[in-house]
Amino acid sequence: MTSKHSFNKEELIDCGMHGLRGAGTAQLPVPPMLMFDRITSIRPDGGNYNKGHISAELDIHKDLWFFECHFPNDPVMPGCLGLDALWQLVGFFLTWSGEPGSGRALGAKEIKFSGQVMPSAKLIRYEIHIRRMMRGKLILGIADGEMFVDDKPIYQAKDLRVGLFSQEALQAGAM
Repeated sequence: MTSKHSFNKEELIDCGMHGLRGAGTAQLPVPPMLMFDRITSIRPDGGNYNKGHISAELDIHKDLWFFECHFPNDPVMPGCLGLDALWQLVGFFLTWSGEPGSGRALGAKEIKFSGQVMPSAKLIRYEIHIRRMMRGKLILGIADGEMFVDDKPIYQAKDLRVGLFSQEALQAGAM
């Protein structure tokens, strides 16, 4: 586990290019698919289950790439991008915790959208509550996540699942 408890955008992009601890460790997507600008807090404890917690933020600007192409003349952030951000954060937590491998989203049990992100919004905040980590033959993180726009909760996801896989396992089709 790294002792670092927050990351700026430059550090997140570096993780996307090289992995958090170099080759063989999970990488984040790079812009434009990196869906947060900073991780404001990452802890091995805390959260709703006291097994780990992450807070991250994305600054909203009216010129973000997805507003122009998702529903022309009706700009809104695609819900799948917010959901992907939650999966990105669970995978980052696994790597930050010291686990090797490349991250892959494996699903979610329940997803609820109760709002939307419009270009007039200022800030998205993501909260991840780690429920369980499996560290055996399969490295798996299970978490609940929330997404807030300007402090209003708009997405909830239960049992977000992310696995870490070796390159050999991925090439062999293990997923």
